[in-house]
Amino acid sequence: MRATVRQAGRATGHLLVAAAMAFAMYLFITVLLITAVGTVVVIGAWLLPETVLLLRRIAGAKRRLTTAWTGREIPEAYRTIEGPLTGRLRTAVRDPGTLTDLRWMAAYYVYGALLIVALPLWPVGLVVDGVGCGLLRRRAVVLPWIVRLADLEAGWSTALLRPSPKAQLAARVEQLSATRADAIAAHGAELRRIERDLHDGAQARLVSLSMRIGLAKRAYDRDPDAARGLLDDAQEQAEQALSELRQVVRGIHPPILTDRGLVGAVRALAAGSGLRVAVEVAGLEDDGPRAPAAVETAAYFVVAEALTNVAKHSGVSEAAVRIARVRRGLRVEVADAGHGGADESEGSGLLGMRRRVAALDGTVRMSSPVGGPTAVEVELPCVW
Repeated sequence: MRATVRQAGRATGHLLVAAAMAFAMYLFITVLLITAVGTVVVIGAWLLPETVLLLRRIAGAKRRLTTAWTGREIPEAYRTIEGPLTGRLRTAVRDPGTLTDLRWMAAYYVYGALLIVALPLWPVGLVVDGVGCGLLRRRAVVLPWIVRLADLEAGWSTALLRPSPKAQLAARVEQLSATRADAIAAHGAELRRIERDLHDGAQARLVSLSMRIGLAKRAYDRDPDAARGLLDDAQEQAEQALSELRQVVRGIHPPILTDRGLVGAVRALAAGSGLRVAVEVAGLEDDGPRAPAAVETAAYFVVAEALTNVAKHSGVSEAAVRIARVRRGLRVEVADAGHGGADESEGSGLLGMRRRVAALDGTVRMSSPVGGPTAVEVELPCVW
C-alpha cells in the first residue's frame, strides 16, 4: 500500500505539471494569433520563426516531463533556424519538426483540457467514504487509477512528440553537413600546419644542408679542413631535418600508436606530460580487438591536447585520464581539479579537438566552470 501511495504521489505531481502546462498552452493561443496576423500583413513576419523557436522550447519541456515519468527519452529532430529572415522563415515553415509540434499542440488542447477537468476529482473520492476502512478501500481503488491516468497522458505525449522519420532524416542530414564542414575545416587546418612545419622546419634545414655541401665541394681541394667543418655542419643539419620530419609524421599518425597501441601511447603521453597523471583503462585488453586507426589517432590527440591544456592553464600538477571501451565505440575522459574557465575562443586547442572528433561523427562534452574542476569527455563511434 505504501508503494502505491508513493507512486500515486509521483503521478499526481506529473499530472499537476501537465495540467499547468495545458493551461499555459491556452494562453499561447494569443501568441499564435498575433504571429498569424503579423505574418499575413508581412510587417510582422519576423515573429514566425521566433514563435516556432518558442514552441520548440515548450515541446522540449514537455518531452523532459514525459521522460521523467516514463524513463524513456523522446528524441528531438529540428533543423537549425538561423541566417537572414527569408532563410529563417523558410526553415521554420518547411521543418518537419514544426508540423510535429503543431500536431502535438492541437491534441494537447483536447487531452490537456481533460486533465484540467479530471485532476481535481480524485481527492474527492478519498473522502466520500469518510474515514477508517472505507477510506482505505477507496484509496485502493483511486490510487492505481491516478497512475494509469499519468501513464495514459505520457503515452499520448510520447506518440505525438516523437519525431517523424522525415524529421529525423532532415536533422541527420543537417548534422552530417555540419560535421563534414568541420571535417573539411580540420583537414584544411591540418594541411596548413604540415605545410608550415615543412616550410619553416625541414625545408629550411634541407636548403641549408644543400648550401653547406656545395661550399664543402668548392673548398675541398684548396682547404680540406674548412670542407670537413662544412660537412660536419651539413651532417648536423641533416640530423635536425630528420628530427623535424619525424615530428611532422608524429603529427599525422604517431608511430607509438602502431608500436604500443592506444593504451601504451597514452601512458607514454602521461609520463612525458610533466604532470602526475592517473590513467585508468576499461575494456581494452592487450590481446583484444583494437579500434580503427583513425579512432585511435583521434583519441591520442584528444588526450595530448587535454593534458597540454592542464599543464598550461589549470594551475594544478595532477590530472586523470580514463579510456573505456563502450557499446558504441570508445570513450575518453580527461579531468583536472584546476581553476576551470576553459574558453574555446582563447586558443586552447578545444576547437581543433572538436573538429577532429566531429570528422568521425563523435561527440565532445566539456564542463569547465570558473573555479573548476574541468572535465572533457569524448565519445568516438566505432565497431569492435
